[in-house]
Amino acid sequence: MKDVYDVIVVGLGGMGSAAAYHLAARGLRVLGLERFGPAHDKGSSHGGSRITRQSYFEDPAYVPLLLRAYELWDALAHDSGRDVITLTGGVMIGPPASVTVAGSRRSAEEWDLPHEMLDAVEIRRRFPTLLPADDDVALYERNAGFLRPEVAVAAHLDLAGGLGADLRFGEPVRRFDAGPDGVRAATDAGTYSAGHLVICPGAWAPDLLADLGMSFVVERQVQYWFAPVGGIDPFRPDRHPIWIWEDRAGVQFYGLPALDGRDGGVKVAIHRSGARCTPDTIERTVRDSEVRAMAEQLRGHVQSLPGPFLKAVTCMYTNSVDEHFVIGRHPGHERVTVACGFSGHGFKFVPVVGEILADLATTGATRHPIALFDPTRDRQPAR
Repeated sequence: MKDVYDVIVVGLGGMGSAAAYHLAARGLRVLGLERFGPAHDKGSSHGGSRITRQSYFEDPAYVPLLLRAYELWDALAHDSGRDVITLTGGVMIGPPASVTVAGSRRSAEEWDLPHEMLDAVEIRRRFPTLLPADDDVALYERNAGFLRPEVAVAAHLDLAGGLGADLRFGEPVRRFDAGPDGVRAATDAGTYSAGHLVICPGAWAPDLLADLGMSFVVERQVQYWFAPVGGIDPFRPDRHPIWIWEDRAGVQFYGLPALDGRDGGVKVAIHRSGARCTPDTIERTVRDSEVRAMAEQLRGHVQSLPGPFLKAVTCMYTNSVDEHFVIGRHPGHERVTVACGFSGHGFKFVPVVGEILADLATTGATRHPIALFDPTRDRQPAR
């Protein structure tokens, strides 16, 4: 038997690193266990950037969490001395009735968020790189921007370690058990005991949380970088917003400014276009046909893209049935809290999810509105 801790955090990616920090900041004895190294590229918290926004087309219920997340991103930047968030403004483009536009507008209006509605002429005037159809519109949100996922994970881990958290890498959890008196987590190196367990398994949720009674689908996603024809100057962060575009077929694709200098290109991707996979079977090689499909999606929408293809990186979405998060006490284990199923839109919530997990692990409740994420909403027979 190894040392006894107050809380064990399983998985130290985006959510787990934040949970470890918030728990350690409350003076708890924290053990963090991660199957790979710190800020690794094998899961869902990598690729150099993630979009952040507040006019949330997925559901207005997310907005209060986003407002708190922004406060915590600023605090993380201050406390760590690292650039984890940059606001560039953002446009959500498409037909007026599209999910991307109408949903963003609904959240902005319901929560009185600063925003503007732009017609196609105004979109082209403000952002000459974007080529909307005459009947496209956009919601412009000045508080949108991008996050640096690897930097943010490393910052949370460094702060947690500085507060005394015991962080162990290359040590995957094989199984856990929980009883009325505590929990145990077993790795190849041994078994650890604690009063509470926080599980943030990412794409490993279907295996590690098979008894949760929920369905998850892991999906391969590809992030692409192209060099704009004529150079990156029109795409610099001080000149170009993040964008999410929904076309007439309902396909969402998105892009960010040129974040990494003249040779870094512009990152783009198609949302929810990947095949089912597992962490063991994901195809990491990106095919030429995939690059061509991404290039074709951009053509006619973004001025000077696609230019020369630079690189592509794969990652994974872990999707719940309704594509909402799963956060709460495990229905079968009172001393286990879970956070998973972030369905390709979770990273912007990392610090507030960490705060929520610390609340649930210590008191069993949180002031944050998380009813939408109830782990019992999609109960399936355990395997």
